[in-house]
Amino acid sequence: MPQVFSPKMNIIATASLLGGVLSLVLLLWAGLVYTRSSYGTGVGLTRVQPVPFSHEHHAGVLAIDCRYCHTSVETSSFAGLPPTKTCMNCHSQIWVGSQVLEPVRASYRNNESLRWRRVYNLPGFVYFDHGIHVRKGVGCSTCHGRVDEMPFTYQVPSLLMEWCLDCHRNPERQVRPREEVFNMQYRQPDDQIALGRKLVNQYEIKDPVSITSCSVCHR
Repeated sequence: MPQVFSPKMNIIATASLLGGVLSLVLLLWAGLVYTRSSYGTGVGLTRVQPVPFSHEHHAGVLAIDCRYCHTSVETSSFAGLPPTKTCMNCHSQIWVGSQVLEPVRASYRNNESLRWRRVYNLPGFVYFDHGIHVRKGVGCSTCHGRVDEMPFTYQVPSLLMEWCLDCHRNPERQVRPREEVFNMQYRQPDDQIALGRKLVNQYEIKDPVSITSCSVCHR
């Protein structure tokens, strides 16, 4: 009986299997690279907003407290975006003829909210509560960076789960006195670990096993 496949087919079959395995490995590698890149995480990317709002000017130069605009950050899971009325508290008196601020005035006249684009956008399966972090001594700049130095706001941390877990496992590295939570110029002292451990006990931050439980963030 004649041979159906030539000996060359063994080489082709082997090459196909190796090629398939290598392609799968390459695909997985590309996926990992993408998820950790700025395109996948959003780190450093600015969003085009309806109004070019500058945190550098408002929070930095004018030293407006974060809570003036983000009124619910201490008590709610959401920091909240200010209604147009908050903007108009000042801009009904200053920069009243600025074309840049016309969308703000139109929003106020028409009673229609400005459509801001989210800079920090967690997946729907992740629960995050601003209020509890503020009460436990986590500063705004710890997660949002020095927004008082940002002409256009951008995301600083990766928001990958490992980034959250690193803080939850070692909260003493990040916590600060509650009165310094909204201080953008705050600098950690040389004895941060000693201070952090004291604050962890004082603020009753749970042990790492409890606050790294899956159900804490995935509800």
